[in-house]
Amino acid sequence: MPQKDQSERVDWQRGGTPVSTLFDDPYFSLADGLAETRHVFLAGNGLPERFHDGFRIAELGFGTGLNLLATAIAWEASGTPGRLAFTSFEAFPMPARDMERALAAFPEAASRAGPLLEAWRSGRRRFALGPVDVEVIDGDARRTLPIWPGGADAWFLDGFSPAKNPELWEEPLLDAVARHTAPGGTFASYTAAGFVRRALQSAGFQVERVQGFGHKRHMSRGKLCGTP
Repeated sequence: MPQKDQSERVDWQRGGTPVSTLFDDPYFSLADGLAETRHVFLAGNGLPERFHDGFRIAELGFGTGLNLLATAIAWEASGTPGRLAFTSFEAFPMPARDMERALAAFPEAASRAGPLLEAWRSGRRRFALGPVDVEVIDGDARRTLPIWPGGADAWFLDGFSPAKNPELWEEPLLDAVARHTAPGGTFASYTAAGFVRRALQSAGFQVERVQGFGHKRHMSRGKLCGTP
């Protein structure tokens, strides 16, 4: 597996949108990244309705940390007792200064980002964000996910565009996602690319194409086959 330089460089477009220079793709919706996260990853996985103590979320692509913060906000607003586990796989960590600048576009998320930014600046990848226990696993997910000892009740599949970052959408990796999904587990993704949906079906998910966010007509969501 060829490796790119393991450091992200961010280009800032007019209007304050961060764009990955490695993949030439924006980190979040030009319209409203926080609303996009809520539509695609939270609602797409039936959250917060499914939350319970010990619920586990896993994610491909940590990026700015916006998905994590949106999830923490939703967990706290739901009044669910106990704790939530959030694991993310990230090959090219964003520099802390760019993360802070990106999150500043969303005051609701930025106001809760202190523990994340503190941990990120210090190089810590395990930390608590209120009732959320966070683990970010650095490195190529094609290597790190298959040997991960954990599992997830819901997956956020949030790599860059499949056309620009095909490595995060390969069949073997999506097979590993399925193997690390609990009975009744789900996934949601902003992409509705046909080859991605077929790979997820081959991995064992029931997949449906549904209304996307903003200018995107469609997204994908699904549930592990043979589960209640």
